[in-house]
Amino acid sequence: MIPSQITESVLALPENDRLELARRIVESVASDRRVGELVAEGVRRIEDVVTGKTRGLSEDDFRRAIG
Repeated sequence: MIPSQITESVLALPENDRLELARRIVESVASDRRVGELVAEGVRRIEDVVTGKTRGLSEDDFRRAIG
């Protein structure tokens, strides 16, 4: 399978499956344990926003927060 076919196949997966795949890929390339932990935390936070567990900021809220 060529990369474009893989990409199309992955993007056709359900959202939760794509998130799990992303987590596994990142974990497979994160060499430093601390980096891996931070990436895992980032993925968890993204999942929280995607699943509605945490409400993300609107663009306006974000721009106000960064000043």
